[in-house]
Amino acid sequence: MRLTELPAHVQETVAATRRQVCDLHAELPANGLVVWTAGNVSARVPGADLFVIKPSGVRYSELTADNMVVCTLDGKKIEDGTPADLTASSDTAAHAYVYRHMPQVGGVAHTHSPYATAFAANHQPIPCVLTMMADEFGGEVPVGPFAIIGDDSIGAGIVATLEGARSPAVLMANHGPFTVGKDATAAVKAAVMVEEVAKTVALAQGLGHPQPIAQEAVDHLFDRYQNVYGQRNDNRCGAQRLRIEKGKQ
Repeated sequence: MRLTELPAHVQETVAATRRQVCDLHAELPANGLVVWTAGNVSARVPGADLFVIKPSGVRYSELTADNMVVCTLDGKKIEDGTPADLTASSDTAAHAYVYRHMPQVGGVAHTHSPYATAFAANHQPIPCVLTMMADEFGGEVPVGPFAIIGDDSIGAGIVATLEGARSPAVLMANHGPFTVGKDATAAVKAAVMVEEVAKTVALAQGLGHPQPIAQEAVDHLFDRYQNVYGQRNDNRCGAQRLRIEKGKQ
């Protein structure tokens, strides 16, 4: 498939998505979530069976909208004007699997942020001991299975862990966090928030024994944050909205 073969309005949407994905990548190093070339953000192209993702092995300072890679939902790069030797992220198959199996997801982010990854290395979920966690994640942040990079095994683990869960974040064992959202901005926000709560919980565990929040209170906090807090057009993680939208399909 060639980008130039697509309708003009789809080409315009692809261009806008590439700019958005490029801009969002700047949030990862700015928030201390990645080093060197690690990590990636992707976004589904609205109205098309395509998504945009970071190129593999390219430093964040060298990212531009033009070198963002456009892929089909099978993870295949389309001919879109980027250099032929510019390949998509090594996590592309995982992102593609998520988009194929979770149609309500519009964005995916992956980092190796240190505190969240430390929980992943220990195969430990992040327990819900903070009201911020109840708000953002609706409970603990779960651990997904160990999987080797390169095929869609990671994607399958993400989907299996997050299906039916409130959390927009999963800690893939021995690897690191993956987050999803109704769009790429929401997925990146979830990546920032999961590192923040992981750091706070780790500090609390170093001081003593963090106390879990009662499930009734978690439910109340989550409902309030997802349905009442803030403005109606904000970009919160939207885990509950994702499930509602999925149910409408």
